[in-house]
Order: sequence, then structure tokens, then C-alpha cells
Amino acid sequence: MKRIYILVEGQTEESFVDEAIVPFYAQLGIFIQPIIVSTSKSCKGGITSYAKIKPQILKLCRQDKNAWVTTFFDLYALPNDFPMKSSSGYSSLNNCHDKVDFLENALQQDISEQNFLPYIMLHEFEALLFVDPDKFEWWVDDASIIDSLHQIKNSYTSPEEINNSPQTAPSKRILGLIPDYKKVVQGTIIAMEIGLDEMRRQCLHFNHWLDRLENLRDL
Repeated sequence: MKRIYILVEGQTEESFVDEAIVPFYAQLGIFIQPIIVSTSKSCKGGITSYAKIKPQILKLCRQDKNAWVTTFFDLYALPNDFPMKSSSGYSSLNNCHDKVDFLENALQQDISEQNFLPYIMLHEFEALLFVDPDKFEWWVDDASIIDSLHQIKNSYTSPEEINNSPQTAPSKRILGLIPDYKKVVQGTIIAMEIGLDEMRRQCLHFNHWLDRLENLRDL
């Protein structure tokens, strides 16, 4: 059985991987284990600096050479010391897909381990929930909220492109409409109701990552 460790930012991503990704890939003979990043000896979750994250990636890669290591980090919240994020090459890019490809390549080169496969989410986990805004209907009493979620989605070519600033990231937009939105519980349930197939159809960068994970079976 192929083993893959996914280093995630927090409990929301961990829950999503556990509930939506792990069971699907187990059927393919791929064992996946999410691991929340550590920011200190007593705290887990969030990426405050790349300097704290890099040793954790390297340790995972080197302690089990027969396993693969990948990441599930949010593009919009990456720290400034992330590889090449402060470079002129990155700042000159206007397309979010080009930006995420640029940073994934920079991360790949900086880690430089043969069993490492970088993935940066466009722009964060909640983008996947905009694949089908109707799935929020069980959590709200006002139908106009669902209409607003659809309007946000329809303003972009893909749910992955929803973001203008840290204040308008997908999770911030949801919280603006649903203040009591609980990321870990409700986010995971909504994601499960949408399903991986539809997420992959509408979110090509996310789909490309899962394709690469599936292809690891033959390596």
C-alpha cells in the first residue's frame, strides 16, 4: 500500500482530508494521513512563517523514504518568507494560476526531496464549497444568502479564483453572509455533500493535485 502524508494548515483541512480524501484513496490502495503543522511546542495550525514549516516537511520526507509527502496550504495566507513569494518574479504575475504554479515550483526546489510533492490551494479550502452553494441551504434560514453565494461564484470562472484580498477570501465571504459558520464541522459536511467528483470537475488545480496523488500508485 502506498503511503502519503499530507501536511495541512489546521483542523478544517485535516477534517476534510480525513472524511473526503482518505476513504476514497483507501479503495485505490493508497494510505493517506493528514498532519497539522506545528507552530510551536504547544500550538498546532496556521503558517506563521515558512522557517517553522520547512523542518517539518524535511523531517517527514526523510523519516520514511518509501512514503510521499505533500502539502495542503492556502495561497492567500502564505507568509512573506515563503520561497520566492517576495521576489519580483512572483509580484509580476497577475494570474492566480500562474502564481500558485510559481510558488509550488519554488517550494519543490527549496525542499529538494525526491518523495515530496507540493500543493498550494487556490485560494483556500472554502473555495471548494462554492462549487455548489445550494448545499448551504440546511445551515441558513434566508434564501437570499444562497443567492448571494451563487452571485459570488458566478462572478468568477472557477471557484478556485474567488479571492481579491485576505479580507475577501472564500471563508471571509462565507462568514460575511453566515456569521455563525463553523469551518470544521459545517465545512466538512458541506464538502462531503458536494463530493470530490464535482469539486474536481470545477476546480482544475485541485483535480491536478489529486491526479498526481493517484499516479503515485505506479511509482
